[in-house]
Amino acid sequence: MLPLAERLRPKTLDDYIGQQHLVGPGCMLRSMIEQQHIPSMILWGPPGVGKTTLAEIIANTVKVPFYTLSAVTSGVKDVREVIERAKQSSLFNQGNRPILFIDEIHRFSKSQQDSLLGAVERGVFTLIGATTENPSFEVIRPLLSRCQVYVLKQFEKDDLLQLLERAVKKDILLSKLQIDIQQTGALLRFSGGDARRLLGILELLQEAAVDGKLVIDDALVEKQLEATPLAYDKLGDMHYDVISAFIKSIRGSDPQAALYYLARMMEGGEDPVFIARRLIISSSEDIGLANPNALLLANAAFDAVSKIGWPEARIPLAEATTYLALSPKSNSAYMGINSAVEAVKRTGNLPVPMHIRNAPTNLMAELGYSDGYKYPHDYPGNYVAQEYLPEQLKDAQFYVPQSSSATEARLAATWRERTKGNDND
Repeated sequence: MLPLAERLRPKTLDDYIGQQHLVGPGCMLRSMIEQQHIPSMILWGPPGVGKTTLAEIIANTVKVPFYTLSAVTSGVKDVREVIERAKQSSLFNQGNRPILFIDEIHRFSKSQQDSLLGAVERGVFTLIGATTENPSFEVIRPLLSRCQVYVLKQFEKDDLLQLLERAVKKDILLSKLQIDIQQTGALLRFSGGDARRLLGILELLQEAAVDGKLVIDDALVEKQLEATPLAYDKLGDMHYDVISAFIKSIRGSDPQAALYYLARMMEGGEDPVFIARRLIISSSEDIGLANPNALLLANAAFDAVSKIGWPEARIPLAEATTYLALSPKSNSAYMGINSAVEAVKRTGNLPVPMHIRNAPTNLMAELGYSDGYKYPHDYPGNYVAQEYLPEQLKDAQFYVPQSSSATEARLAATWRERTKGNDND
């Protein structure tokens, strides 16, 4: 009665498909597993790439108790109960630390993550968290600093074909059928790099078998999935291709397409917080100084979504999406910081000009710190020309004004007017 994905779940690294950059021969994570030196870690990657499976393989290999929590259904009380069980288990197993696996750890609140911190620090258990979201945003810094982060990739075509062959030959039910795979294009396309989805599709196709025979081609796959296409278009194609189309539609000032792709994500079950976060990024990267209010509205939408959730979250998301798509566009701030970062990498830690250094002590003042600094508020218009960049970069231009909107044009005009007299000051 187990689903196909569970029946085929590998138990050893040798049976594990994909992620060879992590667990291939000679790779660091594989070596640590084989030597049974397991650090706390976060496994970050899209759905269906083997995060849970890898955690279970680690526990099987090091032969320690394995506890699991789902961040969707577990609270602080559940975490504390597992911590107490882990303490007892550690004593019983002569100090061998059990493993606590938390699926979708990004859904844990700050207080829930805080409740893990002390136990991780004391070595009560080895924490393995799985997440589809960037842990830099979703995992609190103290906990993240105590974990290694390993990035799992979408399955490649060869990985999926290997999994398909294994399922047909080794599964207790599928192996009883005479299966003829004539085409795999639709299978691979609908799976979207997600192994669990591929196996789910294969289970659906099994229903089309006649007299113990099953011929798989693109037409059969499309026919079987025709009634429920979104069930197989949720976080693979959705998470990558559709979010890309969504952002590019906003960037291209097309509210119709932007709302369409927003609806695609909503119907596909995308996390609304993920969508809201992308709107904040777009408001700064693509709209920027052309309409600074865009960032305010995107941030307000993020706040609203975090408070109300689905289905009402669709309304502020739609409002922000439409506003951003209709806004004038400028990437001057985005290009400016990229240019500045490149200069820092190229020139290193250049000395800060003496006149704009702080001088909190007499010694620093005697050494010339802050000497010659002009306080802008002492001058007309609260501006006075003086050099702020290091000597080696005094002529550098990182921000290049764009005139795509009246707002940035006004800001740029003020800047140009002020800097006209710099050379004569």
